[in-house]
Order: sequence, then structure tokens, then C-alpha cells
Amino acid sequence: MPVPAGPRAAPTFAGHSQSMDYRTRIVSSLAEIGPARWDALVAAQAEGNPFLSYAFLHALHESGSASPESGWEPHYLTLWQGEGQQEQLVAALPLYRKFHSYGEYVFDWAWAEAYQRHGVDYYPKLLSAIPFTPVRGARLMAIDETARGALVAALRALQERNEVSSTHILYPPPEQAQQLADAGFLLRSGVQFHWHNEGYGNFAEFVDTLDRKKRKNILAERRKVAEQGVRFAWLRGAEITEAHWRFFNRCYRHTYAAHYSTPYLNLDFFRRIGETMPQHLLLTVALRGDEPIASSLTVHDADTLYGRYWGALEHVPCLHFETAYYQPLEFCIAEKITWFEGGAQGEHKMARGFLPQKTWSAHWLAHPGFYDAVEHFLSRESNGIDGYISELNEHNPFRDPPR
Repeated sequence: MPVPAGPRAAPTFAGHSQSMDYRTRIVSSLAEIGPARWDALVAAQAEGNPFLSYAFLHALHESGSASPESGWEPHYLTLWQGEGQQEQLVAALPLYRKFHSYGEYVFDWAWAEAYQRHGVDYYPKLLSAIPFTPVRGARLMAIDETARGALVAALRALQERNEVSSTHILYPPPEQAQQLADAGFLLRSGVQFHWHNEGYGNFAEFVDTLDRKKRKNILAERRKVAEQGVRFAWLRGAEITEAHWRFFNRCYRHTYAAHYSTPYLNLDFFRRIGETMPQHLLLTVALRGDEPIASSLTVHDADTLYGRYWGALEHVPCLHFETAYYQPLEFCIAEKITWFEGGAQGEHKMARGFLPQKTWSAHWLAHPGFYDAVEHFLSRESNGIDGYISELNEHNPFRDPPR
């Protein structure tokens, strides 16, 4: 990536600050805030989800999965009003000082390499995201728009004070992405694949809406698994025992090892969310006879199920699709859950009824030359993303366009 020369100043931020009305505090542990205050703020957001909860984020930190030792240093930006017992958390940005780019799913490795080639430090950087979880949701969390504007102003001051190379806000909702763009951030678009429940009565009713080839392939994949004598159990929340977590962790780690990779999460993390947010968890276990051989863990609320983690101890043809897609789809239909977000990337999801959805991230770079270079790159990339989505939609898997 070439770095344009020239006298242009670093990008500035539009908007006004109400920061004099608030106290700004950097929080290195959510225990400093407590679950009641944190979850009350999350509940006030239109774009909240279980991954923003105190239980999920605190488990990531306390288990060491997302911690300074793993290159994720919690650096939460918070705004407060009131005194003593009346002190209220009015805004917060989940934020980390990052010392690498692993576990983000919006890839900036090329940017980091360009910095290195030019002898400029890219790390540490500031990152707002749910670690290891490419899910959309509120990032600029606030009780009202005034507090949200002050949060953006506080972020600007933090960037300048810390002299970081850049700030990256991943998977914000569109209106927050636009607010960040108005404040000088560069927007980047991406694609995920989501399934929508059109009020299906059962899985067969859903499959019948697909074109003949897609329907035939899905039924053939499910038949291959059934012919191997594999059956499935759904375990909800408190039904998941210590033995189940140990088995799931074995599957999860085994699949990472098969791909010559290191897992991001550990058994302590899974135990913690099992204890603190069981109402949001579904563990699907594949069994041959009475012997468990694979499992998937999904997180859900009343409206959306999020496909996240899966693993197997042995190979069975099409087992991944059944355990990580078809069983969760059946769960969505049974529980009348509207959306199934399948996670990052994966065109293969379209053949299973998932359709492309645009996602956003926002990026600010302190170096004027690199800011310009990334701005030009993102302009070209955005045109490519729009064309890619249009091309995908031309291959819609449904017999009739969904509502």
C-alpha cells in the first residue's frame, strides 16, 4: 500500500463535545463497574445482544482468553454522571489496546505490514469489538444521543492522548457507523450470511422453499449423517453439565488442531458462561449410539441465534453441516427465533438458505499519509463489495424471493 506524501494534517473530528458534563474513566476490568450497571446500559441499547453482556465479556477477561497476556488489554472508555450511590454509567465503549490483529475477523494485516515496511509502529492500536466474535451490535453505548456524542468526543481525546496508531470499531449498527463517519472515521463494508425465519412450521417446510437442486443437496447431506447412525441431543443452559463442557472443549480444541491453529477460548471461559448466562446457550451434541462424537455451541436471545463454535472428534461426511447449521435451524423453527447469524464469511451458507447482509466497520488512522492511502483503498474495496453482494443475490437459493 503506497503512502501518499504531502502536508495534509491528520484527520479531525466533526461534532461537538458535552464532555464537561460527564466524568470520563478508563476501566481495565468490568468488575469496577459491576453487572447491574453494565447490563442496565446494555439493556438501553436498540442493538443489544448477549455478547455485550457483563457475563460474556467478563468471562472472556477473567478466563484469560481476552486479557493483556493474550494481547487484548481491556481499556473500556466510560462516561459517568452523579455522585456516590447516585453515580450513573451513561455511556461506554468496549475497547481494547491490541498488540496484534488475531481474533478480529475484519482483516488489517496488510495495513500493519505497510506500516512495518515504512518503519512506523502499527501496534498497539485501539479496537472496539467483541473478542473472537464477528457479531453486529452496539459499540457506542449510551443512554441518549447527547451522551453518545460526548462518548465520541472522549474517544477522540483518548486517541490523541495515547498516541496510538489507529482506532478500529468493528460491526457497529449502520447508524453508529454513520456517526463515526461524521466524526472522521473511514467506513469499511463487509459481508455476512444470515438466515431469516419466514414463520416455517418445520424444517421440511423451509427446505421446500429452496430451488430443486439446493433442496436435493440438503436432504442428501442429512441422509448421509443419519445413515451413519448419528443422532442429536439439544442441551439448554442448566442441562449442560461439567462433563458436557469438557467434551465440547475437546471437540473445539481438536478441530483447531486439525487446522494447525490455536484456539482462542478455553475451558474456563465455557464454564463461566455456562454458570452466568445459561439462558442464552444451546449445546448440540452428535452421538453415535451412546458415544458423543461432535458438538456445536450457539448463543441466542429471543430474536436471534448466533452460530459460533463447533468441533468433532472424528470425521463423518456432512456432520459439520448437520451439527452447526441444520440442527440450529431446526431449533430456530421450533423456538420461533427470527434470525440465525451464521458468523463470518462462507458462501457455502447460501446453498443452505442464508442470504448476504452488509456489515460495517469504522477506522481512524493518526498518520495522514496512511489515512489517505486507506481511504483510497476502502473506496475501491467498497465498490467491489457492492458488486459481490449483487452477484450473490443473482444466485438466490429460493424458488421465490423471500419476503
